[in-house]
Amino acid sequence: MRADPLKSLVKTDMTYSSSHEENHPSPEIEAVAPGERKYRVIRRNGKTTPFDSLKIYVALTKAFLAVEGNSAVVSKRVHEICTQLTANVEYALSRSQPGGGTFHIEDIQDHAELALMRGGHHQVARTYILYREERNKERQKQEGKQASAAKDRESAAAANIQIVYKDGNKRPLDLQYVRGIVEEACSFTRHVNAEAIIEESLRNLYDGMSIDDLNTVFIISARALIERDPHYSYASARLLLHKLRREALSFIGGQHQESSAEEMGGNYPKYFQQYLRKGIELKLLDHRLIEQFDLDKLGRALQPERDMQFTYLGLQTLYDRYFIRHESDRESIPFEMPQAFFMRVAMGLAINEIESDTRAIEFYRLLSSFDFMSSTPTLFNSGTPLPQLSSCYLTTVPDNLRGIFESVRDNALLSKFAGGLGNDWSRVRAMGSYIASTNGKSQGVTPFLKVANDTAVAVNQGGKRKGAVCSYLETWHLDIEEFIKLRRNTGDDRRRTHDMNTANWIPDLFMKRVHEESYWTLFSPSDVSDLHDLYGKAFEERYLAYEALAEQGKLRHKKVKANDLWRDMISMLYETGHPWMTFKDPCNIRSPQRHRGVVHSSNLCTEITLNTSEEEIAVCNLGSINLVAHIDENGLMEEKLAATIETAMRMLDNVIEYNYYAVRKARDSNFRHRPVGLGLMGFQDALYKLRIPYQSQEAIDFADRTMETISYYAIKSSNQLAQERGPYSTFAGSLWSQGILPIDSCKEVAAARGEQYFSYNNESKYNWNALRASVKAIGMRNSNTMAIAPTATISNICGVTQSIEPTYQNLFVKSNLSGEFTVVNPYLVEDLKKLEMWDDVMVNDLKYYDGSVKNIDRIPDELKKLYATAFEIDQTFLIEAAARRQKWIDQSQSLNLYMSEPSGKKLDKMYKLAWISGLKTTYYLRSRGATHVEKSTMETKYASGLNAVEQETSKECPIDDPTCEACQ
Repeated sequence: MRADPLKSLVKTDMTYSSSHEENHPSPEIEAVAPGERKYRVIRRNGKTTPFDSLKIYVALTKAFLAVEGNSAVVSKRVHEICTQLTANVEYALSRSQPGGGTFHIEDIQDHAELALMRGGHHQVARTYILYREERNKERQKQEGKQASAAKDRESAAAANIQIVYKDGNKRPLDLQYVRGIVEEACSFTRHVNAEAIIEESLRNLYDGMSIDDLNTVFIISARALIERDPHYSYASARLLLHKLRREALSFIGGQHQESSAEEMGGNYPKYFQQYLRKGIELKLLDHRLIEQFDLDKLGRALQPERDMQFTYLGLQTLYDRYFIRHESDRESIPFEMPQAFFMRVAMGLAINEIESDTRAIEFYRLLSSFDFMSSTPTLFNSGTPLPQLSSCYLTTVPDNLRGIFESVRDNALLSKFAGGLGNDWSRVRAMGSYIASTNGKSQGVTPFLKVANDTAVAVNQGGKRKGAVCSYLETWHLDIEEFIKLRRNTGDDRRRTHDMNTANWIPDLFMKRVHEESYWTLFSPSDVSDLHDLYGKAFEERYLAYEALAEQGKLRHKKVKANDLWRDMISMLYETGHPWMTFKDPCNIRSPQRHRGVVHSSNLCTEITLNTSEEEIAVCNLGSINLVAHIDENGLMEEKLAATIETAMRMLDNVIEYNYYAVRKARDSNFRHRPVGLGLMGFQDALYKLRIPYQSQEAIDFADRTMETISYYAIKSSNQLAQERGPYSTFAGSLWSQGILPIDSCKEVAAARGEQYFSYNNESKYNWNALRASVKAIGMRNSNTMAIAPTATISNICGVTQSIEPTYQNLFVKSNLSGEFTVVNPYLVEDLKKLEMWDDVMVNDLKYYDGSVKNIDRIPDELKKLYATAFEIDQTFLIEAAARRQKWIDQSQSLNLYMSEPSGKKLDKMYKLAWISGLKTTYYLRSRGATHVEKSTMETKYASGLNAVEQETSKECPIDDPTCEACQ
């Protein structure tokens, strides 16, 4: 297989076709084929030649010598390196076509580049790539004279391609049609090349292809170039938009119709009314949308130019999963355009408003500007016949068979309409507990968790996304040791829940025992039922009393070392990603509604902290502010942010009356307490815009200042809504009614724990006294106002970084239910362009280093700090920034933590710091081994109908884990 380049050297003529190539320090490879098999190479003129591995060896050697010189010592070392690199290239090529075949010359050169990069020879690779670019320019100049003839040949070839339309008729491919569509999509910027998209598209056309496939080819050709420049993402989105316009207009009009972006600007109002009537005719939209609104007025308010602000990932996500579709046995046709989509959502949210037209336009403008985005269930279902808009449902499972299966039924009904679930299982008796009705013994919590797990898999939210649930168990439960192993891949599979998320619900007393290295006692809730509803000092007193009874032999129990259990929890978190660490006491002590019950768990994504009981299923309605849209060169635009929050809080409050409730207990709870969760996204983008590294004190202070501002205006807006609409029914007795705001409740945690176990920064920039007085006097419309959700999908729609997350990688392939998408950090690209560093070499460097700039020497240190990725940031900065936010939030935040090289010691310190810092909850622990960036050559080339470039499989980025999405 591996030919010896030295033997070939004796037999083969080393001369190249031009003196320029001969004398240039890095000539291009002309032909290669591995071993004894029959491989041939397609040259640029279309002719094929036999392989010659010597040409790879010579080209690589000259590239090295051009960089390192040609001394005897250097030459010997270079020979050894290039011999191995040549063998590597041969192996990679033969692996893609083990039985022999044909490669294109460009594909071979791409593999040579990749071999240099993988071997760590980055400076040589750069020289080699720059040489290829120079030769390409020379060829283009020489071939310019033949351009006219080539176009004639292109037209002749196109004349042989027939396109099949929806009516079954065939028509010749119209090159002007192709060029017009692509050039329109690229007209917004000089950073994209329409010719590159057209050339790649024409290579992939074939006779008899459908009009749908033709439009898809344009999109695929453009999106393959996104890694070259993020602007191609916008070009790809506009090509997708053209496809959507054609599908929507043709479906509504009943015949083939197309419209340019410019034409659509004038056609949008007419289309909007046709779309609504069609949706109602198909029973996909609520008939009240045309009965209660002035459609002419709303149509005039549409802003078609906002269709152009999508990235490809954002629009493709809407296209695949959000837009209203007509489903039949033969096809699925989306007929909802973006601005109609946003107006449909806005109309649903305004349907009960007195001035419904005015409010719908106000809501539409906020959504379509991307300044604020409602949660996924709201976007899915607003304006439909069954408007289930709420994001999260929290339940408490009772300790009896009827109640357990009623809870499972509730899970199924809530999940069916896109709700994310959090179940509290701490009341269910432990394994071995006595069952009076049968005179038998319980099998514990695990078998019922298995049923809940399978229910979530079976009910997949209408095919739009996976059903998802998180189960919580308190740390004193006798089944806790089995519970923390539920996600293991070993052991009895009947006692494993591979699809369910799990979380520890940890009392402060346990954390104190861990710090004190003392013992911890496990009980069955059937023997100590009141512990479930106790927290803080009351829990501690009662728990100690039960331990005394246990020591006397009066209670069934198990005594363990607290540190041993803690280590098991940490170990399972590292091994399986579960159970997550969430803290019972701060969730309850700081709960505004503690006078009306107890917080027994969080939700699917750990940001919701609401009371649950057998009588109440807690519900939360979510939406997120796009923080970077409220940042300019001077910092936070407070006036704009205040206006956004005022409208957003009204939209969230409107969900409660308009919402469809599949379960009565959820409706009663939501009407009684009216909780909402206003969050944020684009935090990392805001830091980029302000040139603040995430790992800095400045970033921590920025997190503090921005969250205080959001908190102030969220509370103020709810207070104003209470003045207009009245306070929520259980306001009396709440912390709000006592003038205790979220920042004030931190003191109570300190009092309950002791200062050695809690520290927080109590600085503020606002005068809160006037707001406190207004809240006490007038009330609050909502029992809870803030929660920071993961925003894994809605941030994609808006084209910003998700939630409060640091950048995962600066270049990676993102996988979700809509497919795979190349994601490039546009801020980094812009900075590198200013330094004249953004080129193919940099793209390959980023791929090689998994999207990190840390080891790319030519990038300035200032940019390395600014663009450090999540795994390169000291996690204490993430925790401290989250702690600064937490003091202003009445619920919690979805906080992922990252560790490139996890160890028990590091995890122990990290989660203890999270607890001491006052965090209520944490979310996923991310480790670097879970993901890979696609390290393939930049372009996919085709020769003789075969893919001639080896493509590595890209694995799913866990940042877009479908379980993250259920409460967006």
